[in-house]
Amino acid sequence: MTLLHLITREILHHKLSFSLGLVSVIVAVGVLVGELTRLDTHDLQTQQILAEKEKKTKEEMNRLEDDYRKIMKELGFNLLILPKGQRLDNFYAEGYAAQYMPEEYVERLSLSKMMTIRHLLPSLEQKIRWTEQSNRTVILIGIRGEVPFLHRDPKEPILVAVPPGKIVLGYEISSSLGLVPGDTVRLLGADFQVSKCHSQRGNKDDITVWIDLRKAQELLNKQGEINAILALKCICPGNEISEIRQDIARILPDTQVIEIENKVLTREKARGRAKAAADSALASERSYRFRLRKEKEVLASWLIPLVIIGSTALIGLITFNNVRERRHEVGILRAIGLRSRQILFVFLAKACMMGLFGAVGGYLIGFVVGLLSSEISMFSREVPGMFNPGMLLLILVTAPLLSTFASWIPALIASQQDPAIILREE
Repeated sequence: MTLLHLITREILHHKLSFSLGLVSVIVAVGVLVGELTRLDTHDLQTQQILAEKEKKTKEEMNRLEDDYRKIMKELGFNLLILPKGQRLDNFYAEGYAAQYMPEEYVERLSLSKMMTIRHLLPSLEQKIRWTEQSNRTVILIGIRGEVPFLHRDPKEPILVAVPPGKIVLGYEISSSLGLVPGDTVRLLGADFQVSKCHSQRGNKDDITVWIDLRKAQELLNKQGEINAILALKCICPGNEISEIRQDIARILPDTQVIEIENKVLTREKARGRAKAAADSALASERSYRFRLRKEKEVLASWLIPLVIIGSTALIGLITFNNVRERRHEVGILRAIGLRSRQILFVFLAKACMMGLFGAVGGYLIGFVVGLLSSEISMFSREVPGMFNPGMLLLILVTAPLLSTFASWIPALIASQQDPAIILREE
């Protein structure tokens, strides 16, 4: 009779004790693998949730930036480039610049690589007496189409150019004169057709007329000259007015830049609050997931050792009880020639096989239960990546060693018994 045959007969003849030991190993390994799998799935879910939230936050911020661009377009330009010699006290008192600069300055800016501003609009503005309309005071503004930056995609203009031969009227002028789109009006000796009448704005726009820049230069005898360039400050991190001034000064040293602060602050504060709210929501979710993981770690830290110790003790108890009940069988085996070390090998080999089979079954069951207890689908593409060959190998080595260790003392007691004493007692 070979030892392998003897071990097989031993397992088959004492199925209950082997099954109890096998179940204890499966439970211990299953709890270990299940808890570790739950932690892994939690980390994976955390990454997915945070990645999704970050994606949504980015999309929301992009949407907000588009909204703010539209809002800023409705608010109008927020930067004003004036001739360097223009005194600001006179500018604020009169409402327009009395100094002039070449119109080609705007082309210089459009050819530059500046990334801090966009929507360039050259204009010529002057307060005049409208001789054809009872010599009333109006503000004449000549504008042309916005000049695009050649290194950027063109954007929808903030202010649409006035076509040659057309005129746009402020609310006070159109309402007091009874003019409507389609009417013809004479200004400084030239005839214009009213193309649009603005609604009331409550500022100097209400007494302003807009015409084509070329015509305005001709009527005011300022050919090739302008007195302001309007621009829009970009929504860019760190895009400070000091940097914009330095950039423009390198290109147009004979100019100065004024920031229309209320419009800039309105945009930046709204955008800052939106970003702060998004960052706060993301940080709150990250904190919640971290706290949830700590709770799972605490549970695993006491449950896993408790189950492993209990399983080891149960295997030792089962082996000890098995040895005590089978003293007569051990005595017969010793009497027919089996040495003590062979008896010891039979019991330890049985325990080792118990640990090996239990490790395989426990890993599979624990892995499946760990996945089922999470929100990740069993058929998700992330599941294969969660399989840990190193962990499986460690368990296949550790579980049989622990089972063997738990059975060592009872098996040693059985192997050291004197067959003569045992048979005489029987």
